[in-house]
Amino acid sequence: MKFNTFIHDVRILKALDALGFHDLTSVQQNTIPVLLDNKDCIVQSKTGSGKTAAYALPILEKIIIDQKEPQALILAPTRELVLQIQETFDHLGVYKKIKTVAVFGKQPFAIQKEDLSQRCHVIIATPGRLLEHLKEHTFDSTKIQYLILDEADEMLGLNFYQDILQIIEYLSDSRINCLLSATINDSIESLSKDILNDPIWIINNDQADQIDQSFYYTKMEEKVSYLLHLLVKEKPESCIVFANTRQMVDEIYEQLQSRQISVNKIHGGMLQEDRLRQMNTFKQGEFRILVSTDVAARGIDIQKVDLIINYEVPNTFWIYIHRIGRSGRMKNKGKAITLVSDQEKEKYLEIIDKLNLLEDLKTIELQNEYDLSCLSKPERQLEDKTKKLRKDITKLYINAGKSKKIRAKDLVGAIMSIDEIEFDDIGIIQIQEHQSYVDILNGKGKIVLEVLQNKKIKNKSVRVEVANH
Repeated sequence: MKFNTFIHDVRILKALDALGFHDLTSVQQNTIPVLLDNKDCIVQSKTGSGKTAAYALPILEKIIIDQKEPQALILAPTRELVLQIQETFDHLGVYKKIKTVAVFGKQPFAIQKEDLSQRCHVIIATPGRLLEHLKEHTFDSTKIQYLILDEADEMLGLNFYQDILQIIEYLSDSRINCLLSATINDSIESLSKDILNDPIWIINNDQADQIDQSFYYTKMEEKVSYLLHLLVKEKPESCIVFANTRQMVDEIYEQLQSRQISVNKIHGGMLQEDRLRQMNTFKQGEFRILVSTDVAARGIDIQKVDLIINYEVPNTFWIYIHRIGRSGRMKNKGKAITLVSDQEKEKYLEIIDKLNLLEDLKTIELQNEYDLSCLSKPERQLEDKTKKLRKDITKLYINAGKSKKIRAKDLVGAIMSIDEIEFDDIGIIQIQEHQSYVDILNGKGKIVLEVLQNKKIKNKSVRVEVANH
């Protein structure tokens, strides 16, 4: 089934085409019409099923561009997932000129407040920081028509239940609600009763069949050797090795790096900027193996991961589900291997029991030496679906903003005076205190840049260049 079955805005369809998305996934087929019909829903679907677009597309279809107040609120458990969701909305909504604001902790409150004071269509936020903004009344929340709780099971696991209930007190009772979760448990059902109105249940189990799962017995002291054996045997282009603690991630990383294997690491003890940078380079295929704690399993969108290795058995069944959900995404086949020591057999038995698997522990005959040359830096980089879209869009930086009395209409007027430029070539405009940003669409960024570099705006000399973000 094609996207234009439900989505009719040509600007959104243009973005989908540029991103190379043509066919609806199962969860999208079932969710999009429900939200377009203004009904509440609970979506049980693992990461990698296309669930973000399943709620983003109907929201984008219905957003009123000229309305200043935010119309949709997306809550997510982590900063990384907030930024990933924002990227999806920005890509899909670029030609419709959708303005999004990401709100999370460890970022200046004042900058977020300034962004929220301008026109904003969609807010993507972690519950704690959003609640701070609501208590300070930094934006008008009464016009929000859509409330989406993404990775709801993770949010409840991080004790955000009461924050969510407090947030709802600031919203209109007439809103449409959607709760998404990889798992459904008592807490999820309780939350749904508190905030949803006669919801439609959408259960998507297709992904499980796409992941080949296996379990290997190993002594704890031999796990590094087993890991090397499996990596050489599988020769993955892209692999995530999961461990339960930061210390273990560091140890595995050092073992692999010392053998000149193409590897990097990510865990909660690293700076957020470093984590995001490592994640982006992994997504682009610049290294082969990512060693990680479960921070990377919370909804981060990596299109193609060949192999998941659980170096340690995860502490709960649901963590296991989130981990292996990094593979087998978007109709791709995936593979997950778990190393099980004697100390971990109880957790292993719980997992296979809940999976209803009759899976015996396999064994490996270890070798004395391994040819690790196959684990060097990947020869090819992974396909970047956003490349065509990014080529079509240029973000320009202007070193003038509110302090120089620059307004959005001043930038529009200056750009529209350029031959070959039409109104639809101008995207999102951001006016900040001392600088401004404007997206130029349809591949016309170079034309606008060359003219504005030699042109005054509101009779003021300004510096214009391609933005570095």
